[in-house]
Amino acid sequence: AEARSMESLEKQLICPICLEMFTKPVVILPCQHNLCRKCANDVFQSRGSSAVPSGGRFRCPSCRHEVVLDRHGVYGLQRNLLVENIIDIYKQESARPLHAKAEQHLMCEEHEDERINIYCLRCEAPTCSLCKVFGAHKDCEVAPLPAVYQRQKSELSDGIAMLVAGNDRIQAIITQMEEICRTIEDNGRRQKQHLGLRFDSLYSILEERKKELLQSIAREQEAKVQRVRGLIRQYGDHLEASSKLVESAIQAMEEPQMAVYLQVCAEGRGITDMSKVSMSSRPEPGYENMDHFSINVDYVAEMLRTIEFQTGA
Repeated sequence: AEARSMESLEKQLICPICLEMFTKPVVILPCQHNLCRKCANDVFQSRGSSAVPSGGRFRCPSCRHEVVLDRHGVYGLQRNLLVENIIDIYKQESARPLHAKAEQHLMCEEHEDERINIYCLRCEAPTCSLCKVFGAHKDCEVAPLPAVYQRQKSELSDGIAMLVAGNDRIQAIITQMEEICRTIEDNGRRQKQHLGLRFDSLYSILEERKKELLQSIAREQEAKVQRVRGLIRQYGDHLEASSKLVESAIQAMEEPQMAVYLQVCAEGRGITDMSKVSMSSRPEPGYENMDHFSINVDYVAEMLRTIEFQTGA
Protein backbone atom coordinates (compact mmCIF):
# COMPACT_ATOMS: atom_id res chain seq x y z
CA ALA A 1 0.00 0.00 0.00
CA GLU A 2 2.86 2.35 0.79
CA ALA A 3 4.51 1.60 -2.54
CA ARG A 4 1.24 2.36 -4.36
CA SER A 5 0.92 5.61 -2.43
CA MET A 6 4.45 6.66 -3.42
CA GLU A 7 3.74 5.71 -7.03
CA SER A 8 0.54 7.79 -7.02
CA LEU A 9 2.44 10.73 -5.58
CA GLU A 10 5.13 10.37 -8.24
CA LYS A 11 2.49 10.61 -10.99
CA GLN A 12 1.44 13.99 -9.61
CA LEU A 13 5.02 15.21 -9.86
CA ILE A 14 5.49 14.48 -13.58
CA CYS A 15 5.93 17.38 -16.01
CA PRO A 16 3.48 17.12 -18.93
CA ILE A 17 6.18 18.29 -21.36
CA CYS A 18 9.31 16.24 -20.60
CA LEU A 19 7.33 13.44 -18.82
CA GLU A 20 10.00 13.45 -16.12
CA MET A 21 9.75 14.54 -12.52
CA PHE A 22 9.69 18.32 -12.25
CA THR A 23 13.13 19.88 -12.07
CA LYS A 24 13.83 23.06 -10.17
CA PRO A 25 12.67 25.66 -10.52
CA VAL A 26 9.04 24.70 -10.99
CA VAL A 27 6.81 27.52 -12.32
CA ILE A 28 3.09 27.73 -11.69
CA LEU A 29 0.92 29.02 -14.52
CA PRO A 30 -2.14 31.26 -14.01
CA CYS A 31 -4.30 28.17 -14.59
CA GLN A 32 -2.55 26.51 -11.57
CA HIS A 33 -0.78 23.87 -13.69
CA ASN A 34 2.95 23.34 -13.21
CA LEU A 35 5.86 23.09 -15.62
CA CYS A 36 9.62 22.90 -15.36
CA ARG A 37 10.90 26.37 -16.13
CA LYS A 38 13.04 24.96 -18.94
CA CYS A 39 9.99 23.21 -20.43
CA ALA A 40 7.90 26.38 -20.09
CA ASN A 41 10.63 28.29 -21.91
CA ASP A 42 10.78 25.61 -24.64
CA VAL A 43 7.02 25.87 -25.15
CA PHE A 44 7.25 29.66 -25.30
CA GLN A 45 10.13 29.61 -27.79
CA SER A 46 8.39 27.10 -30.08
CA ARG A 47 5.19 29.08 -30.62
CA GLY A 48 5.92 29.35 -34.32
CA SER A 49 6.88 33.01 -34.23
CA SER A 50 10.30 34.54 -33.87
CA ALA A 51 11.65 34.23 -30.36
CA VAL A 52 11.70 37.38 -28.32
CA PRO A 53 13.51 37.89 -25.01
CA SER A 54 10.41 38.97 -23.08
CA GLY A 55 6.66 39.32 -23.30
CA GLY A 56 4.29 37.22 -25.34
CA ARG A 57 1.72 34.44 -25.09
CA PHE A 58 1.54 30.66 -25.21
CA ARG A 59 -1.01 27.99 -24.24
CA CYS A 60 -0.77 25.70 -21.22
CA PRO A 61 -0.05 22.16 -22.51
CA SER A 62 -2.39 20.68 -19.89
CA CYS A 63 -5.57 22.74 -20.35
CA ARG A 64 -4.80 25.01 -23.35
CA HIS A 65 -5.38 28.10 -21.18
CA GLU A 66 -3.66 31.14 -22.73
CA VAL A 67 -0.74 32.31 -20.62
CA VAL A 68 0.22 35.99 -20.96
CA LEU A 69 3.84 36.80 -20.09
CA ASP A 70 5.08 40.19 -18.96
CA ARG A 71 8.37 41.83 -19.91
CA HIS A 72 10.25 39.26 -17.78
CA GLY A 73 9.02 36.42 -19.98
CA VAL A 74 9.02 32.93 -18.44
CA TYR A 75 11.16 34.29 -15.59
CA GLY A 76 8.22 36.43 -14.54
CA LEU A 77 6.17 33.32 -13.63
CA GLN A 78 6.02 32.46 -9.94
CA ARG A 79 7.94 29.47 -8.66
CA ASN A 80 5.87 26.75 -6.97
CA LEU A 81 7.94 26.30 -3.83
CA LEU A 82 5.39 23.86 -2.41
CA VAL A 83 5.86 21.40 -5.29
CA GLU A 84 9.63 21.80 -5.09
CA ASN A 85 9.57 20.95 -1.38
CA ILE A 86 7.33 17.93 -1.97
CA ILE A 87 9.78 16.68 -4.63
CA ASP A 88 12.66 17.00 -2.16
CA ILE A 89 10.70 15.07 0.48
CA TYR A 90 9.67 12.43 -2.05
CA LYS A 91 13.25 11.87 -3.16
CA GLN A 92 14.40 11.56 0.45
CA GLU A 93 11.67 9.06 1.26
CA SER A 94 12.30 7.08 -1.93
CA ALA A 95 15.96 6.62 -0.98
CA ARG A 96 15.10 4.92 2.33
CA PRO A 97 14.48 1.13 2.69
CA LEU A 98 10.90 1.50 3.91
CA HIS A 99 9.31 -1.63 2.36
CA ALA A 100 8.23 -4.31 4.78
CA LYS A 101 9.83 -7.04 2.69
CA ALA A 102 13.22 -5.37 2.91
CA GLU A 103 12.85 -5.06 6.66
CA GLN A 104 12.11 -8.78 7.03
CA HIS A 105 15.61 -9.53 5.78
CA LEU A 106 17.37 -6.96 7.99
CA MET A 107 19.45 -9.13 10.34
CA CYS A 108 21.48 -8.26 13.43
CA GLU A 109 25.21 -7.81 12.88
CA GLU A 110 26.06 -9.35 16.29
CA HIS A 111 23.63 -12.28 16.00
CA GLU A 112 23.47 -13.23 12.35
CA ASP A 113 20.49 -15.54 12.75
CA GLU A 114 18.39 -12.97 14.60
CA ARG A 115 16.12 -10.46 12.89
CA ILE A 116 16.09 -6.86 14.04
CA ASN A 117 12.69 -6.57 15.72
CA ILE A 118 13.04 -4.10 18.61
CA TYR A 119 14.21 -0.52 19.05
CA CYS A 120 16.51 0.72 21.82
CA LEU A 121 15.01 3.94 23.10
CA ARG A 122 18.15 5.03 24.96
CA CYS A 123 20.60 4.38 22.10
CA GLU A 124 18.00 5.26 19.47
CA ALA A 125 18.96 2.29 17.31
CA PRO A 126 17.18 -0.84 16.00
CA THR A 127 18.42 -4.11 17.49
CA CYS A 128 17.44 -7.77 18.08
CA SER A 129 16.06 -9.61 21.10
CA LEU A 130 19.35 -11.30 21.94
CA CYS A 131 21.08 -7.92 22.15
CA LYS A 132 18.46 -6.92 24.72
CA VAL A 133 18.84 -10.13 26.75
CA PHE A 134 22.57 -10.76 26.57
CA GLY A 135 24.17 -8.01 24.49
CA ALA A 136 24.94 -4.31 24.51
CA HIS A 137 21.33 -3.24 25.12
CA LYS A 138 20.49 -5.49 28.11
CA ASP A 139 20.23 -2.48 30.47
CA CYS A 140 18.37 -0.27 27.98
CA GLU A 141 14.68 0.40 27.60
CA VAL A 142 13.33 -0.98 24.33
CA ALA A 143 10.07 -0.91 22.40
CA PRO A 144 8.61 -3.00 19.57
CA LEU A 145 10.04 -1.94 16.22
CA PRO A 146 6.62 -1.52 14.48
CA ALA A 147 5.36 0.77 17.26
CA VAL A 148 8.45 2.98 17.10
CA TYR A 149 8.31 2.91 13.31
CA GLN A 150 4.67 4.02 13.24
CA ARG A 151 5.29 6.72 15.86
CA GLN A 152 8.33 8.19 14.12
CA LYS A 153 6.66 7.96 10.74
CA SER A 154 3.64 9.79 12.14
CA GLU A 155 5.93 12.45 13.60
CA LEU A 156 7.71 12.80 10.25
CA SER A 157 4.37 13.08 8.47
CA ASP A 158 3.26 15.78 10.89
CA GLY A 159 6.56 17.56 10.36
CA ILE A 160 6.10 17.40 6.57
CA ALA A 161 2.58 18.78 6.91
CA MET A 162 3.84 21.63 9.09
CA LEU A 163 6.67 22.33 6.66
CA VAL A 164 4.33 22.37 3.67
CA ALA A 165 1.85 24.60 5.52
CA GLY A 166 4.71 26.91 6.50
CA ASN A 167 5.89 27.01 2.89
CA ASP A 168 2.36 27.87 1.78
CA ARG A 169 2.29 30.75 4.22
CA ILE A 170 5.72 31.95 3.07
CA GLN A 171 4.63 31.75 -0.57
CA ALA A 172 1.49 33.74 0.28
CA ILE A 173 3.61 36.35 2.06
CA ILE A 174 5.98 36.56 -0.92
CA THR A 175 3.03 36.99 -3.29
CA GLN A 176 1.56 39.66 -1.03
CA MET A 177 4.86 41.55 -0.83
CA GLU A 178 5.31 41.35 -4.61
CA GLU A 179 1.84 42.88 -4.95
CA ILE A 180 2.87 45.58 -2.46
CA CYS A 181 5.94 46.30 -4.61
CA ARG A 182 3.75 46.66 -7.71
CA THR A 183 1.36 48.93 -5.82
CA ILE A 184 4.26 51.07 -4.57
CA GLU A 185 5.56 51.42 -8.12
CA ASP A 186 2.09 52.36 -9.42
CA ASN A 187 1.56 54.89 -6.63
CA GLY A 188 5.04 56.33 -7.18
CA ARG A 189 4.39 56.83 -10.89
CA ARG A 190 1.04 58.46 -10.14
CA GLN A 191 2.52 60.85 -7.57
CA LYS A 192 5.37 61.77 -9.94
CA GLN A 193 2.77 62.63 -12.56
CA HIS A 194 0.77 64.74 -10.08
CA LEU A 195 3.94 66.53 -8.94
CA GLY A 196 4.87 67.29 -12.55
CA LEU A 197 1.41 68.77 -13.16
CA ARG A 198 1.70 70.97 -10.05
CA PHE A 199 5.06 72.36 -11.14
CA ASP A 200 3.82 72.82 -14.71
CA SER A 201 1.04 74.97 -13.22
CA LEU A 202 3.62 77.06 -11.37
CA TYR A 203 5.64 77.43 -14.57
CA SER A 204 2.50 78.66 -16.37
CA ILE A 205 1.78 81.25 -13.65
CA LEU A 206 5.37 82.52 -13.79
CA GLU A 207 5.31 82.72 -17.58
CA GLU A 208 2.00 84.60 -17.55
CA ARG A 209 3.22 87.07 -14.92
CA LYS A 210 6.48 87.54 -16.80
CA LYS A 211 4.51 88.33 -19.95
CA GLU A 212 2.37 90.92 -18.10
CA LEU A 213 5.40 92.68 -16.58
CA LEU A 214 7.25 92.74 -19.90
CA GLN A 215 4.21 94.33 -21.51
CA SER A 216 4.17 97.05 -18.81
CA ILE A 217 7.81 97.88 -19.54
CA ALA A 218 7.16 97.85 -23.29
CA ARG A 219 4.19 100.23 -22.95
CA GLU A 220 6.11 102.84 -20.97
CA GLN A 221 9.16 102.44 -23.18
CA GLU A 222 7.05 103.09 -26.27
CA ALA A 223 5.32 106.10 -24.69
CA LYS A 224 8.60 107.75 -23.65
CA VAL A 225 10.29 107.08 -26.98
CA GLN A 226 7.30 108.50 -28.87
CA ARG A 227 7.35 111.70 -26.76
CA VAL A 228 11.09 112.24 -27.25
CA ARG A 229 10.84 111.52 -30.97
CA GLY A 230 8.02 114.13 -31.17
CA LEU A 231 10.26 116.72 -29.55
CA ILE A 232 13.05 115.74 -31.94
CA ARG A 233 10.76 116.37 -34.90
CA GLN A 234 9.67 119.70 -33.39
CA TYR A 235 13.25 120.89 -32.86
CA GLY A 236 14.18 119.60 -36.32
CA ASP A 237 11.48 121.67 -37.94
CA HIS A 238 12.63 124.72 -35.97
CA LEU A 239 16.25 124.10 -36.97
CA GLU A 240 15.31 123.81 -40.64
CA ALA A 241 13.35 127.08 -40.56
CA SER A 242 16.12 128.85 -38.67
CA SER A 243 18.73 127.65 -41.17
CA LYS A 244 16.72 129.09 -44.06
CA LEU A 245 16.44 132.45 -42.27
CA VAL A 246 20.19 132.46 -41.66
CA GLU A 247 20.80 131.83 -45.35
CA SER A 248 18.45 134.65 -46.33
CA ALA A 249 20.10 137.03 -43.87
CA ILE A 250 23.56 136.30 -45.24
CA GLN A 251 22.34 137.06 -48.75
CA ALA A 252 20.86 140.36 -47.47
CA MET A 253 24.16 141.30 -45.92
CA GLU A 254 25.72 141.16 -49.37
CA GLU A 255 23.21 143.64 -50.89
CA PRO A 256 25.16 146.87 -51.82
CA GLN A 257 22.14 149.14 -52.35
CA MET A 258 20.87 150.63 -49.14
CA ALA A 259 17.24 150.91 -50.23
CA VAL A 260 17.11 147.29 -51.31
CA TYR A 261 18.91 146.20 -48.13
CA LEU A 262 16.43 148.02 -45.90
CA GLN A 263 13.56 146.53 -47.83
CA VAL A 264 14.99 143.00 -47.39
CA CYS A 265 15.58 143.58 -43.68
CA ALA A 266 11.99 144.69 -43.27
CA GLU A 267 10.91 141.37 -44.78
CA GLY A 268 13.39 139.41 -42.66
CA ARG A 269 12.41 140.54 -39.18
CA GLY A 270 11.53 136.90 -38.46
CA ILE A 271 15.14 136.27 -37.51
CA THR A 272 14.66 138.18 -34.31
CA ASP A 273 11.39 136.43 -33.57
CA MET A 274 12.93 133.03 -34.36
CA SER A 275 15.77 133.64 -31.93
CA LYS A 276 13.25 134.28 -29.14
CA VAL A 277 11.55 130.88 -29.47
CA SER A 278 11.63 129.01 -26.14
CA MET A 279 13.86 125.94 -25.96
CA SER A 280 12.42 124.67 -22.67
CA SER A 281 10.37 121.82 -24.16
CA ARG A 282 12.76 119.06 -23.20
CA PRO A 283 12.41 115.79 -21.19
CA GLU A 284 12.94 116.37 -17.50
CA PRO A 285 16.17 115.04 -15.96
CA GLY A 286 16.07 111.28 -15.43
CA TYR A 287 13.24 110.88 -17.92
CA GLU A 288 15.11 108.04 -19.59
CA ASN A 289 15.42 106.07 -16.33
CA MET A 290 13.49 102.76 -16.24
CA ASP A 291 14.78 101.51 -12.89
CA HIS A 292 11.32 101.69 -11.31
CA PHE A 293 10.52 98.44 -13.15
CA SER A 294 12.99 96.48 -10.99
CA ILE A 295 11.45 93.62 -9.01
CA ASN A 296 12.62 91.68 -5.97
CA VAL A 297 12.03 87.93 -6.33
CA ASP A 298 14.24 86.85 -3.43
CA TYR A 299 11.29 86.16 -1.14
CA VAL A 300 9.51 84.26 -3.90
CA ALA A 301 12.63 82.20 -4.60
CA GLU A 302 12.97 81.44 -0.89
CA MET A 303 9.31 80.42 -0.74
CA LEU A 304 9.78 78.12 -3.73
CA ARG A 305 12.75 76.48 -2.04
CA THR A 306 10.54 75.64 0.93
CA ILE A 307 8.03 73.68 -1.17
CA GLU A 308 7.62 70.35 0.60
CA PHE A 309 5.21 67.42 0.63
CA GLN A 310 2.18 67.79 2.89
CA THR A 311 2.41 65.82 6.12
CA GLY A 312 -0.50 63.61 7.01
CA ALA A 313 -1.84 63.71 3.46
